[in-house]
Amino acid sequence: MSGEATPFPEDLSAEADSLIQNPEQSGLESPADTAAPVPVPSDPQASAAAGAETDSESVAQKLSAELETLRREHETLRGQYMRIAADFDNFRKRQSRDQEDLRLQIACSTLSEILPVVDNFDRARQQLDPQSEEALGLHRSYQGLYKQLVDAFKQLGVAPMRVEGEPFDPSLHEAVLREPSDLVNEDLVIEELQRGYQLNGRVLRHALVKVSMGPGPGASEGAASLAQDGTVGGEESS
Repeated sequence: MSGEATPFPEDLSAEADSLIQNPEQSGLESPADTAAPVPVPSDPQASAAAGAETDSESVAQKLSAELETLRREHETLRGQYMRIAADFDNFRKRQSRDQEDLRLQIACSTLSEILPVVDNFDRARQQLDPQSEEALGLHRSYQGLYKQLVDAFKQLGVAPMRVEGEPFDPSLHEAVLREPSDLVNEDLVIEELQRGYQLNGRVLRHALVKVSMGPGPGASEGAASLAQDGTVGGEESS
């Protein structure tokens, strides 16, 4: 074996050069491809600021949702309170009105039982005609009792009606008699037969009255006769 070097085959040398120039054809990765990515160092302050901003937005959204929920609950409770307050006010007014009506009914019932006594006192007072000293003393005592009774009625709000000469009002008067009258116009009260009373503007007892029917048929016939006589007399004088 001689000391001369064996030449490298040309075809193998060309293939090696091709693989070096185009490593993708050989299925091998290049050193640049196989190298691990170098991590980029991050800024701790920027990361903390971003996290804090995210947390602030989340807290703000949560608080906003809670505020909206509380606002709706407040409106609901406020509406319920207003309705309950209105119902209670109506109930209080109705109770007060019912109590007042009941009080008036009781007062009217009680006073209606006393009114006949007042009528008898009034009739007896009108019939008294004291002549002697003893009768005059009795008359004064009677007048004193009648005055006390009338004053007590006034304190309770009872007032007598004044009806003579007034137009007939069925809400205040009860017509017992109707008669013609040449002096009083039709539907005017001629006479009071029984006094009526009111309790604080409310009718306690209707007044029994006599009502005028106006001039009777005799008056109209007489007026026609006078007119005819005047006409005849005028013709005779002419």
